[in-house]
Amino acid sequence: MPRLSVWLIRASFLYLLLGLLFGALILAEKGLVFYTPVWNLFPLHVEFLLIGWLFQLALGVAFWIVPRFGKGFSRGPEGLVWAAFILFNFGILIIALQFWIAPAILIGRTAEVCAGILFVFGTWKRIKPQKA
Repeated sequence: MPRLSVWLIRASFLYLLLGLLFGALILAEKGLVFYTPVWNLFPLHVEFLLIGWLFQLALGVAFWIVPRFGKGFSRGPEGLVWAAFILFNFGILIIALQFWIAPAILIGRTAEVCAGILFVFGTWKRIKPQKA
């Protein structure tokens, strides 16, 4: 498995653990009513599970499974996909700051969309090779 896929999948499991932790706190508060502001974690719970875990896990598996080149670098230049990984996680962490920074959602979503575009550009040659 390529190193980049390993990092994407490890990061996705980290977001899974954080999302489950926030969900457990919300569920416990629903039953025990110990700290009402814990409901403010709900947007982060959704962000970490849907975007951080599912989408990032899909990117890691896709980078691993997409067909390889026959010659040279087996997966082509990985710089764009590494940039996508960094930008994607930056976007998720910026969205986590949405309660303290007003335009955090706009900045974070823009970073996530740009990361998705970078990932597509980074793997496109492997999906549809250019003719020489």
